Amino acid sequence: MNPHWVDVTGRGVISSAGFSIADFTSTIMSGRTMIGDITDICNDVRFTNGAVIRNFDANAHFDERTLGNLDRFSQFAAVAGRQAVAEAKLADAGIDPARIAVIIGTANGGGDILEEGYQRIYEEQRKPRPLTIPMSMSNAPASRIAKEIGARGPVFGVSSACASTNHAVMMGLMMIRSGLVDVAIVGGTDSCGYASYFKVWDVLRAVSPETCRPFSTGRKGLIIGEGAGVLVLERAGQAAARGVKPVAHLAGGGMSSDAGDLIAPDSSGMAMAMRAAVADAGVAPDQIAYVNAHGTGTVANDRSESSAINEIFGGNRERISVSSTKSIIGHAMGASGALEAMATIAALQTGVIPPTVNFTSADPECDVDATPNEPRQREIEMALSNSFAFGGLNVSLAFARAQG
Repeated sequence: MNPHWVDVTGRGVISSAGFSIADFTSTIMSGRTMIGDITDICNDVRFTNGAVIRNFDANAHFDERTLGNLDRFSQFAAVAGRQAVAEAKLADAGIDPARIAVIIGTANGGGDILEEGYQRIYEEQRKPRPLTIPMSMSNAPASRIAKEIGARGPVFGVSSACASTNHAVMMGLMMIRSGLVDVAIVGGTDSCGYASYFKVWDVLRAVSPETCRPFSTGRKGLIIGEGAGVLVLERAGQAAARGVKPVAHLAGGGMSSDAGDLIAPDSSGMAMAMRAAVADAGVAPDQIAYVNAHGTGTVANDRSESSAINEIFGGNRERISVSSTKSIIGHAMGASGALEAMATIAALQTGVIPPTVNFTSADPECDVDATPNEPRQREIEMALSNSFAFGGLNVSLAFARAQG
């Protein structure tokens, strides 16, 4: 194994597709869409569907006092973090707490508590909760996870819109490689199931009035999702001493900026990030067999990403599989990269490419093999997971199947 790679030893997930890695993987691989009606939350926007999380019982995970201090996005992250730490068997690993980092990305921060605060102020003429600011701050999820596991190393939040998770993962990767820490708990979280969030996206005109159809003709935009995903990263081989095998390797990553339009995607910036990820992993482009695409389902994004994929991989549609799990779980904003990393690792583990569902027919300007509607058996060794954000921010992560 390349000594530049780091081990992924733990995973945790809270999403519309399930509250465990097993349930999430089953849903993603089956192609069973989690997109459904959201008119009970907001009924005065142009769209009626979302991929919100239903039946998450916060009281089953937190006592009353703790729950009163945690916004929903922090609840998601904390529970996903517990799962990841448990899979990695970190609790009794004897790792110096000062050498454990926690970096969690979020695009929105604590929107639920802010919405409640505005309702109190403007509708009820009451004061907001005293802890509104610390509950809504972008580092609250990272701080909560650090408190629960006793991490005393670098702990902070990352906020770079839809690239937040992948930037957080890159920070963890660089910290481990540099020798600053031995363990980095990384990921992303966002809660998006509240009325004002749907309304601000409605005026942006980027949300589909029906469903999410990445790379397909007839696609009309994204679908809003939510959730959290957390990964445990460790120095290569470290976990073997406690009998833990990696679930995958984080082989590398690439970051770039378009330095251009605030909203419009730029295929050259996307290609820069993917090219950098492949180079950082120390592999050749023809060793990448799968790309978990950013694949939002907007006309411009999917065409730009398809162009970038073909620029890097030579336009050989038969050689590389592409899919967008946003067609199943929606766009979870700052958490999207975390959920898509879980899907990418699952593809490496199972030898199954998750499908792009809701696909009708191929867009000639999206000349990629989008794995339409049905999962595909394919043994793969290396994969990329892309996240591209408003502001022209691009991050691509390279994952490898666990060796040994």
